Amino acid sequence: MELAMKEFAARFKALSDPTRLQIIEILSCGELCACDILESFQITQPTLSYHMKSLTESGFVIGEKRGSWMYYRIDVEALESVSAFIGEISHGGESCSCNMLSLSDCDHTANEENGSSDEIERKHE
Repeated sequence: MELAMKEFAARFKALSDPTRLQIIEILSCGELCACDILESFQITQPTLSYHMKSLTESGFVIGEKRGSWMYYRIDVEALESVSAFIGEISHGGESCSCNMLSLSDCDHTANEENGSSDEIERKHE
């Protein structure tokens, strides 16, 4: 699970930049040449290359050289894995780390009774 967390952290870091998010959005329409992606931004070619490297290393984007041009497309499986991860942690699924916690020393019944975690935190202060 630790390896998976590191992979997801790297993927979230790649998505933490507004330009990279916009690149992902642009590529959602289909494969594009780097020159076409560049036209959508007020950035230089080296800056685009930097962003594309981050997106390809994180696994979100697949790059393919054809002649002298680079073409990029989204790796749908990578986006779906992040979506599944978010779903898992937001609903406490089977593989969620919260299932490995031992809460026997905590009075967590207060949370179940009134839906408030504030009372639980006050009991531990």
